[in-house]
Amino acid sequence: MPNGFTFKQFSVRHDRCAMKVGTDGVLIGAWARGGRRLLDIGAGTGLVSLMLAQRFPSATVEGLEIDAEAAEQCQENMAASPFADRVRVYVSAFQDFVPDAPYDAIVSNPPYFLSGMKNNDESRATARHSDVTFFKDFFRFSKQWLRPSGEVSLVLPADGVEEISAEAYLMGMMLCRRVWVRTMPDKPIERCLLSFAKQRFSPPEMEEVCLIDSDGRRSSWCENLTCDFYLH
Repeated sequence: MPNGFTFKQFSVRHDRCAMKVGTDGVLIGAWARGGRRLLDIGAGTGLVSLMLAQRFPSATVEGLEIDAEAAEQCQENMAASPFADRVRVYVSAFQDFVPDAPYDAIVSNPPYFLSGMKNNDESRATARHSDVTFFKDFFRFSKQWLRPSGEVSLVLPADGVEEISAEAYLMGMMLCRRVWVRTMPDKPIERCLLSFAKQRFSPPEMEEVCLIDSDGRRSSWCENLTCDFYLH
C-alpha cells in the first residue's frame, strides 16, 4: 500500500495512521452537507476534514482524533494543504471535548464493530472497535452541539444501520437522508451514508446506488460525487 494518496487539490499521507485513506472516507467527505463551522469526529489522516474544506471555501473545519500519532500526521497533512488556515485537529475524544460554539455540520467515518470483534493491532482496534455506548454518546454530543438547522453525517456498514439509526432516534435525532451503497450491481449492499438532524420538515431522502457499473467503469453517481477530488 502506498504511503499516501494525491487528490486534485491536496495530498494525504497515512503511513502513521491506523486507518488508511479508503472509500468510506472519500464518500462521506464528498457527500456530507456543510456550512461555515464544521467538525470531523475521528479525523484520522485528515482526509474528510480536507475534503470539507475544499468543498466549502468559507468553512472552518475542526477535527478530533484520539490517537496522538495519527493526529500529528493529520496536522501535517492539513499544514501542507491549501486550506491550512481553515483546518486544525485536536487530540481528544469527542466525549472530552468542549467546543467554543455549535456546528453547522458534524461528520464522521466512525468506529463501527458492534459485535465485540477483536483486533490484534491496538491502534487499528481503537479506530474500528466500538459498541452501542459509543453511538449513544455520539448522538448525544451531536444533539448538544449542532445548530438547529445542522446535520450530522456518517458512513456505516450496512449491517449496523438499523441499530445505530435506532440509537439516533432515541437521542432525538431524525433521519434526513440515507444512501445504500453497492460496489457493483451484482454485489450486496456493503455500506450506507446517513444524515440526521434535530428537526425535519419533509420525509427522508432515500437512495440506492452503485460505485462501479457492470462495465467496470465508475458509475455516474460516484463520478458526479467525487469528480472534484479524484485525479482520474
